[in-house]
Parts: sequence; C-alpha cells; structure tokens
Amino acid sequence: MVTVGLCVKNGAETIHTAIQSLCSQTYPPEDTELLVVDGNSRDGTLQIIRNNLTIDYGSVRILQETGGLGIARQMVVEQAAGKYIIWLDADMSLAPDYIEKQVKFMEQNPTVAIAGGKYSVHIGHGLAADLENIVYAVDSTFNQRAKASKYGYLPGAEGAIYRTSAVRAVGGFDTKINGAAEDTEMAYRVRANGWELAVTDEKFTESTRASWQSLWKQYVWYGRGGHYIFHKDPGSLNLIKMSPVGGFIAGILRSPGAYLLTHHKSFFLLPVHYTYKRFAWLFGFCDAHLSGYGHNTH
Repeated sequence: MVTVGLCVKNGAETIHTAIQSLCSQTYPPEDTELLVVDGNSRDGTLQIIRNNLTIDYGSVRILQETGGLGIARQMVVEQAAGKYIIWLDADMSLAPDYIEKQVKFMEQNPTVAIAGGKYSVHIGHGLAADLENIVYAVDSTFNQRAKASKYGYLPGAEGAIYRTSAVRAVGGFDTKINGAAEDTEMAYRVRANGWELAVTDEKFTESTRASWQSLWKQYVWYGRGGHYIFHKDPGSLNLIKMSPVGGFIAGILRSPGAYLLTHHKSFFLLPVHYTYKRFAWLFGFCDAHLSGYGHNTH
C-alpha cells in the first residue's frame, strides 16, 4: 500500500484541484491509503475534500492537529500503513501517472529513501508568483540527483515519495520546529543515516505565493524554522548561502536556467527576487533569535 499524506489548513481555494488530480491517478486505488491531517480549517476545506473524493480508496482517514506542519507530517509518518508515503499539498496538482511512476522508481532504487519530483513551469500569475515558481522549476530540473556534499540539494516534501521505514528509522519529523523547513531538516538526517536522495523526472504543478507581501510572510516563516535547525545542528545550514548576498548570487546562477526553460527576459530579475526573500528569511531568523526560539534544542 502507498500512503498519500495530505496536510492542509484553510486550503479551500485550491484543494479541489489537488483532490481531483489524486482521483485521476493510474495507481490502483485499492492499494492507496489517504491520510488527511487538518489544522483546524475554518473555510470548508474538509467538506470540499469529501465532495471531490470520487474514488473508493483502500483507506481514508481524517485526523486533526493544532500544533503546526511538523506535527501534521509526523502524524502521517506514525500512522501510515504504506511502504511509501507521497506528499500532496493543497496547492498541488499531480500528473495522472505520478504516483505510479514514483513508486516504480523507488522499487528500482532500493538505496533511495526520498525522491522528489520536478516542478512544472507554472507562470502567468503575476511577477512575484512567476519568479518564485521558476526557482523551484530550475532547481528540480537541473538537480537530477541530490548531491552528497554537506550542503547539497535536499528535496522538499511537496510531491516527494518517502520510504517509510527509512524515515521512521531517524525518528521522522522534528515536531518542535515552529516554522518551515521541517522536510529539509529531516531529509538531512536521512542522508546522514546513509540513504541516497534523488529527484525524478515526474512533474507536478504547485501554485506559489501571488504577491510580494505573501512571499515576505512565507520566508519570514522559513527563517524561524531555519533558526531552530541552525541551533539544533549548525552543520546542516549554511548561513552564508541564506544571507541576502548569498541570495543575490543564487538568483544570478538560476537566471540562465530560468531563461532556458521559458525564454522570458523577466526572469533575469531573479537576483532581486532572491535578495528580497533572503531579507525576509533573515528577518524571521533574527526575530526567532531575539525571542529565544530554538536555543534549547539539545
């Protein structure tokens, strides 16, 4: 059995598309378990999920949490019946054969614990959203295999397939992380435990933040999670790369790839975009430091 983990909170605007893409999968529904962990949604998210579930799966369970994304993902890890876990977010859409091909890849590569998919180019939704999406598309397109170096590419949870036993062997997600990066922190520990990480050719679509304000809030949240991770294990996070200067350089390095994928000259603004969100990340990191968040992690 494969477990699909759907962690959601107030996702009414996009969740119907995610569920419809799930119901269109070629992977046998009788071998699929759906675990929904809802963060006390107040916008009708759960009812939309129920209304759009047109397939009889082997198992469907809806759980509740109020402690954040790390706790939600860990609930899936602890209760999953599947040999593999595939993560579906409320703002995602999967290709019809996505799960089938991800499972096939894992069966053929027994040394891989986590395999991320590729972000499809999803543009035409405003400059901020387009710049954010193309970054993910560039990274997943030009990182075929996760690097073995200390600061190598770590696939996020979105669309990734996890080998359940490998994730459980390192204790799963750190539920103390109050912010984002719970997935990359756990992937770091999985790799340190001797497993390989990979990026497959399978594609999914994700709707990114549509405004500069929402992008700022998102990366402040990431910075708070980054602060906790840094204090837990300084070697897992390169602060130079996460600085605004590092962001500017990262934007320069990704601009050619973005242009190759789209032939849009607007993506040469990536250095500005990256610098902006690194300032937001730094703000969240410093705010967490001043509040003492993450200091007592050992």
